[in-house]
This record gives sequence, structure tokens and C-alpha cells, in this order.
Amino acid sequence: MRRTGIFYHPSFSRRSYLTVGRRLADFPAAMQHILERPNVRYYESPAVSEELLLKVHTPLMLQQVRRDPFCATAWHSAGGVVQAVAEVAAGNLDNAFAFIGAGGHHAGRGYFWGYCCFNDVVLAIVNARERCGVRRFAVLDTDAHHGDGTRELIEDDPDILHVCFCGTDAVSADGTKVDVDVYALAEEGGDMDREYLARVEREFVPRAVAFRPDVTIWYFGFDTHLMDYGSLGLSERCYPRIAEVVIKAAEEASRGRLVVVLGGGSRTDLATAIIPKILQQLAGA
Repeated sequence: MRRTGIFYHPSFSRRSYLTVGRRLADFPAAMQHILERPNVRYYESPAVSEELLLKVHTPLMLQQVRRDPFCATAWHSAGGVVQAVAEVAAGNLDNAFAFIGAGGHHAGRGYFWGYCCFNDVVLAIVNARERCGVRRFAVLDTDAHHGDGTRELIEDDPDILHVCFCGTDAVSADGTKVDVDVYALAEEGGDMDREYLARVEREFVPRAVAFRPDVTIWYFGFDTHLMDYGSLGLSERCYPRIAEVVIKAAEEASRGRLVVVLGGGSRTDLATAIIPKILQQLAGA
């Protein structure tokens, strides 16, 4: 059985940024049966430190986030992701799932938008490099929108593979920064579940395996569901299939070291139906 960590804070079920409302209203009860497993450990997400924040973001941006009521959960959201990646990088956990109440991938060095406040993934990478002696990371972003803040912050870092499913097709000269146009798939129609999954298998898996990261990070959003605000036409059945592919890729690429970060998505019913299935897959048999 895999040693799996689940990072959560009670505020995530009560307050969140505007686009997701109370999407986690059924949690943590919805995952109680998983938390009872002997190989699963629950962590209450801590607040991220200001010292770490200032290594990624500007002092002015921190002031702006403090004044934004939609960013009330930003400190614990980022702190949980930071701790999850550190625990996996240090070998204390095999994998982890980090819940958030405020998003991260639209936050750059001095700006934030789209109800993303602090760039949780980049903060986690900076912290893990300093404290855990790891260097290379593969980041897969399947949220419905381009992770522009993440890309800005890691643009010139050859030790981070960033594969973002968004609205353009592009590959950097060194092959480490990749955009995959899945908007075009939605416009073409057809079986979106099958086509989207095929893109994950083709565009992410071989790159991650060749890259050999120390840790794989999956920024997972269910806003791509056909009934959610970023709809790309995916059905509920697609997400566990993507999880299966990503888990297998991480086993080959990074010795199973995988952190799943909850990105966009607004519907309580979808969160309750999809997330426990992915937690179950992470924990294994």
C-alpha cells in the first residue's frame, strides 16, 4: 500500500474564492472512509510563511492579497501544497493530495487574478529545493485555463517540465515548457473523454518519463467537466482515467512520488463524486 497524505483545512469547506463557492461543502466527511485506512495520513494544512512567500512574490502583492476578501484561505491553501510536496520529496510519503480554498496557477511574481492568490506549486518547488535536496520537477496542469503565473515564474528554469493543457500548441526550444491545445478538441466535438486522455498519454507521459523528475505534480481541475464553468466537455468518468495514467507515469518517472493539487471547479456534486475516487487511486489497494 502506498503511504498517502491528504492535506486539508476546515476553512476550505466554509469559505473559498468566488468561482468555486462551497464546492467542498461535503468534505471532510466525503473522504472519511479513505482517512480510516492505515496507510493514509491526514494533515491540517498550515499557513505558508511570509519568508517563503517573499522568495516568489513581491511585498506589494502580499499586501494586495491581504486586502482581497476572496483570498481569505490563500495562506492555508499554499501552505498545504508546500507541506505536501516537502513530505513527498523527503520520502515521508509516497504521494499526496492537497486541497485548496484559493487557486494558484494564475499568480505571478507581482500579480494575481482569476481568484488565484499565491502560486502554491512554485512556492512548494522553491521550498522543496531548499529543504529536501531535490531539484527536478514535472508539472502537469489540466485545469481548464492556462497556468500563466506558473509559466512566468518557471519560464527560464530547465529543471522544471511544465505541460499545460490550454488553448495553444507550443513547445519551448529546450522542450521543457509545453502547451497543448485542448480547446480545439472541444470545438471539433467527438468523444472528448477519449481524445483528452489520449493527449495526456501522448503529450505528458513520454516527456515526464524521459525527464526523470524527483517529484511529479499534477495541478488537477474538474472545471473542465461539461457542466462546470470551464467546460471542455469532459464527463465524470474521465477524471479517474486521467488519474490512472498520471499515477502510472509518476511510478515510472519519479518512483511514484506524486502530489495532486486541486485546481478549479465549482460544483459540490462533482467534487464529492470525483475527488474520493482519485484519493482511493492514490492510496492503492
